[in-house]
Amino acid sequence: MRRRGERAPKEKAAAAAEEEMKSAERKAEQGAEEYQCTGLLEQDLPELCARAGIAGVPKVTGRPAPSFPADEEPAEPTLPEPCIQVEREHEDPRSVRAVFLRGWKMEEAMLGVLSQCLPALAGLQAVHLWKVGLTERLLPALAALLARCPHLRTLSLEGNPLPEPAFHTLMGNASTLAHLSLRNNSIGDAAARLIGQSLSTPSSSSRSLVSLVLSFNRISDLGAGYIAKHPSCPSALQGLRLNRSLLSLSLANNDIGDAGAIRLAEILGPFALTHAEVVERRRLLLAETLGQSRTTPKEMEGQSEHPSSLRGGAAPDKLPPAKHGKTPAKKKAPDPAEPPQPLLEEARQHQGSVILPGNRALLNLNLTHNHITERGLGAFLAALEGQRQEKKPKVPGQQGLLRLSLEKNCIPPTSLAFARLQELLSPQDPLPKAQSQEEEQELGA
Repeated sequence: MRRRGERAPKEKAAAAAEEEMKSAERKAEQGAEEYQCTGLLEQDLPELCARAGIAGVPKVTGRPAPSFPADEEPAEPTLPEPCIQVEREHEDPRSVRAVFLRGWKMEEAMLGVLSQCLPALAGLQAVHLWKVGLTERLLPALAALLARCPHLRTLSLEGNPLPEPAFHTLMGNASTLAHLSLRNNSIGDAAARLIGQSLSTPSSSSRSLVSLVLSFNRISDLGAGYIAKHPSCPSALQGLRLNRSLLSLSLANNDIGDAGAIRLAEILGPFALTHAEVVERRRLLLAETLGQSRTTPKEMEGQSEHPSSLRGGAAPDKLPPAKHGKTPAKKKAPDPAEPPQPLLEEARQHQGSVILPGNRALLNLNLTHNHITERGLGAFLAALEGQRQEKKPKVPGQQGLLRLSLEKNCIPPTSLAFARLQELLSPQDPLPKAQSQEEEQELGA
């Protein structure tokens, strides 16, 4: 029994770590008051590093093209010294669109420097951190940093395993990320459960996330069930069952077998609402009706013209490359329409139950290099045939699954079910295979 005022060693260590983090933040804030970032990374980085007392300032260089096979883990880069690689849209050094840190540990002091440099990059859209020694203590500070980058939509945190599940905090309702890669992070079923809960609950769901990469992890059938929504899961966890924003999901190179494949296939077909979901649906319908009664005809006309560009095409099973074509500087991109609330989808009555269509928003699912046999394949085949036979929903963009990757599983090449699956998908595949491999290389670099 400890005396009053005494603390356990773990509590003392946690308090010391918290104080150290606050000290680093205060130091960074003091540096920010003294120095105003210019938006030139080559100038801001060494200046802030000097003020923070950081020796060995990383160089700012261009990013070389990747040179490894698409289906293999990239080898550790042979960089002579720590550097920050960037991609620019134009020759202008201020037009940085993507930042890459690869293969060197990012200490707290450096994260404090980056928290000042990166938000000053007006065109920053993507941040890639590969094997930078990310810790649970640094993750909240990183999330706060990213939230201050107004145009950031792509985040890649690969090769940064954490001892406790925490990556789901990047997927909350407040997140504006569209593309998130958590490849090769030793993510297991406990973390998959929290990720599934971040995708959707009966009353809320992720609204911005379009593509999620969870390949090269340790997700088993149980974790796949959490992401899909296993019937035995708590009612607070709905996963892909009630998510309508995610277009692309990669679970390649995990430990998923037939049970997990069946759970993923189940969410593609119609399902009956639970009693709690029926109550929530009635509440939402009532709120929608009252809201429309207070809306003027002019406001309704404006709402009908709301753009929906986000859902106009399919996303690949990996993050797109950060390099894009040039666009006029003054052209403003339209705001994407929010995905619909699944509980408000057109329903039908059957034997006293309210039946909703399954998830038709998911267009691409990558399950290569798992342990799926013809049993799991049969579940997907039945789900896809059902989607083709069903009446297409009125919601734009919900075309149903267009690509399903099941190569390198336990399915014989002579499988008739696999041949039938290819017949259903080939005309629908939204992305040419050659382009897919090229983008996989871009992702892993």
